Amino acid sequence: MKLKTLAASFLTVASILFSAGIASAQTATTTGTNSNYIGAGISAGATSGGQGNDAQFGGNVQGRYAIPNAPVSLRGSVLFGGDATAIMPIVTYDVPIAKNTNVYFGGGYSFVTDKGKNTPLGNENAPVVTLGAESVVAKNIIAYGDAKWGIDAYKNSDADAVSFQAGLGYRF
Repeated sequence: MKLKTLAASFLTVASILFSAGIASAQTATTTGTNSNYIGAGISAGATSGGQGNDAQFGGNVQGRYAIPNAPVSLRGSVLFGGDATAIMPIVTYDVPIAKNTNVYFGGGYSFVTDKGKNTPLGNENAPVVTLGAESVVAKNIIAYGDAKWGIDAYKNSDADAVSFQAGLGYRF
């Protein structure tokens, strides 16, 4: 039941951020960032699936390709740590909230390289919802962070998985 509450909270925060971003974009010129990047950082699983699986700590490689003239991006994410890797293609809606800074919300699918083996986002292929932020922090450097929610992401369980990522990316 805690995970259902967490999911509801996650979606509530996403809708508030999404609405606030639209309102601020309508009242002021906010440029955000349309930078493409590839980055690396840390990843921490916050759930265990309820079957004695340990929550996993590891790393991530993430990238973004901003669709020109649209508030949409194609993203790729690889979470590693544990006994397998989760590979995720994701589409996001990007909302500028300040100069060189966006929040994003979207969804995709997680493909686990070795089903039944632990990753920071569960041990089974699953739909994924993500909420995050990214900001240019230096000429060619972007800092990013997000949360990913894998729906029914554990084998032999209906448990959901949650992981948190943070890292730095190189803009190209």
